[in-house]
Amino acid sequence: MRFLSELWQYREMIISLVKRDLKSRYKGSILGFMWMFLNPLLQLCVYTIVFSVIMKSGIEKYYLFLFVALVPWIFFSTCLSGGTMVVFGQQDMVKKIYFPREVLPISFATSQFVNMLLSFLVILLVVFIEGINVQWQAWTCLPLVMIIEYILALGITFLASALTVYFRDLEHILGIVSMAWMYLTPVLYSIDMVPEEYTVIAKLNPMTPITIAYRDILYYGQVPQLSTLANAIALGMIVLLVGKISFSRLQRGFAEEL
Repeated sequence: MRFLSELWQYREMIISLVKRDLKSRYKGSILGFMWMFLNPLLQLCVYTIVFSVIMKSGIEKYYLFLFVALVPWIFFSTCLSGGTMVVFGQQDMVKKIYFPREVLPISFATSQFVNMLLSFLVILLVVFIEGINVQWQAWTCLPLVMIIEYILALGITFLASALTVYFRDLEHILGIVSMAWMYLTPVLYSIDMVPEEYTVIAKLNPMTPITIAYRDILYYGQVPQLSTLANAIALGMIVLLVGKISFSRLQRGFAEEL
């Protein structure tokens, strides 16, 4: 409770850092924030051309099948690989100013989450145009799935940002891990394509139930299975707890290592 109270006192700092990150991302560009919508829209056009004309898949409307899972994955992978520079990139602030160090990974993960939410406007528009009949019960699950992914991504950001202070090579290693992790997650393929003997292992991947849940809602138009949501919540909370505890212990040496 003391930690949450302290974070509340620094809420303005978190909001300020989130705004700064969003503004700096497209600073100097003519279209500015419009790129938040144009990026996913242009990606969708590319996937439509590639998987409808060149690499035809046996999955109906494969571009949508891929897109509803890819946007959440980009959010997660950005927190994984980009989170490495969260503390290291703000070393002057960490050395000279007192504030809860958790503010840095929280603000970074939140800014990436806001970017994903804006990208989802494009997804929802495409789902509507394609006539996907989504049940109203499924729509009510969508915010829950997003919150679960945010919890997971925040835990990953805590871990990546703290460990990189002590092990600088992690910045490059996690870039490779992120690429491998994507292929181990059913983003490009269906979970049904995983051999039965590896299904249990695949479901230990914290992004697997989240990806399945997004696809159930936005592609199949149905409510995710309770076991899928429960698995996602459990794995997300475990990662967040591990990340927060690790960050709290490692932050004591940030000033010396930086």
